[in-house]
This record gives sequence, C-alpha cells and structure tokens, in this order.
Amino acid sequence: MEMFTTMITPYKKDGSVDYDTALKYVDWYFENGLDGIFAICQSSEIFYLSLEEKVKLNTLIYNRAKELEKNGNRKFTVVSSGHTSYTIDEQAIELNKVWESGCDALILITNRLDPKNEGDDVFIENAEKLIKMLPSDVKLGLYECPYPYKRLVTPKILEWCLSTGKFYYMKDTCCDIDMIKERCEILKGSHFKLLNANCQTLLETMRNGADGYCSVMCNFHPKLYSWLAKNYETKEAEFIASIIQTFGFMEFGIPYPLTAKYHMNLCGIKTENIARHIPSDALTPYAKHCMENMKKATDYIENMLNL
Repeated sequence: MEMFTTMITPYKKDGSVDYDTALKYVDWYFENGLDGIFAICQSSEIFYLSLEEKVKLNTLIYNRAKELEKNGNRKFTVVSSGHTSYTIDEQAIELNKVWESGCDALILITNRLDPKNEGDDVFIENAEKLIKMLPSDVKLGLYECPYPYKRLVTPKILEWCLSTGKFYYMKDTCCDIDMIKERCEILKGSHFKLLNANCQTLLETMRNGADGYCSVMCNFHPKLYSWLAKNYETKEAEFIASIIQTFGFMEFGIPYPLTAKYHMNLCGIKTENIARHIPSDALTPYAKHCMENMKKATDYIENMLNL
C-alpha cells in the first residue's frame, strides 16, 4: 500500500510562493511516514500558479524528495501534474516542462483531455495526440480532478491506458466502492496503481484491491494513514478507519487549503494564512477551533498506537 499527500503551496506575505516553506513540508511528509507526494495538483492551487511557479516548485519538491529517499533508504515517490490549459498543444508545453523538472510519473487531469465532456472517443483521441508530444520514456497517470468538472474514467479508458503500457498511477475520486472494485479488477496484475482519494471508502477499497490513498487528509494526520497502510487487514484497522473517515468530513465546509496551512502552524511549520482562490478571512475562529481539536484527537490516537 502507498500513501500519498496532495501538496499544498505556501505563500509569503506578499503573495509570492514561499519555496523554503514548501521544502519544510516535503521533510514533514517524509518524517511522518508517507510514501509519496502528488505535487502541482488542485491542493497546490494548480489553476492559480504560473507555469514558471509550477516548474520551480516541482523541481525543488522532486530534488528534496529524492535526497530524502537516498538518505532515508526508502522510496519517496513524486508524481506531478501541471497542465491547466485548454488546448492540447498548450498542455504539451506545460507537461514537458514539468517532466523535465523531475517527477516519477506525470499525471494527466482527466477533464483536460475531454473539456466539453464529449465522450470516451474524444478523450482517447486527445490523450493519444498529447502522448505523442511527450518524451517516449514518460511514465503517466490520471487524476479525476473535480475542477472545473469531474471527468470520471470509464472501463474503456482504463483498458486503453493499459494497452499503452505507459500508465502507472491513478488518483481515483469517484467515491464509489463498487466502481473502485470494478476498476481494481481491470487493473489487477498490472503496474497501473489505483490510489483512492476518498477516506470514507478507503479501508474497504484497500481490502478490495486498491493500492492506497492520495488525498487532502494526509496534510493533517499522515502517521495514521501510514499505519493503516501496514495494518489494513487487521480488526484494529476498522476502528482507526472509522476515526479517519470522521476526520475526513473536515475537508468540507471549512476553507481548505487554509485549514491545512493553519494545521502546519500547529505542527511547528510557520505558514502564512494565504491562498489564491479564497480570502484569508475565510479562516474563521470556528475553522481554527476545528483544526485545533482534530490535532488534539490525532495526537491522542497516535500516542495510543505508539507512533
């Protein structure tokens, strides 16, 4: 099982990217037992970063992760996206620059391959065109990004992905246990790994063949996910999963990623209360209170598990 976080982007008081703090996040993710980072994703505010910012962030994240991987003697994967443009030609420019800056797999946002939701044939046609414009040795993945709309992957698309031999990761956001089980059956025996993004369905999907988790909540209690990856078949895992599932509702109704940045402050990493798609005053005293109490509960459970 592999547990990935979605990388958040810290900013300085003037609104520019805080690259030094981003590196502190990478260290924190590694120290807390995660297996990888999804860099330059929706949590990173991918649609609000310039291409220059995306490339610089990705370069720093990848290089630090590989340094930690070498010194820590354990795998620390970085998968990265970066294409937010509408046209395939512009997306190819973005993706080539991100791939050149370093990543273990280049993640394709599904709605970018079918922006008008015209169907699987259009998706596959656009994907084939895009892949031809990328390096021949590129390793790819898929991300069912909810913005600007969630373009779910069909069995036909998964079968096509397998036929290329180029796809290695998928961030699954369907939140449907039966659908994920079907997808796992299609991918069974391949090197194409399905990572569920929904913590409420995570345990059952892991037991049904999913390869792990990649999502928001690893910004809050990565040690619990790391523990679950090693113990998901145990009876105790059902209790921990129920806690994780309950915590997961914090993702909705309060202002992420500001909440994640406030939580980083609670963990000792100074972070400005700034995002680009949401005003700073959205982080209300109520939202802070929720984060503080979740941190207290997380600390208690980690102590209980001797983590």
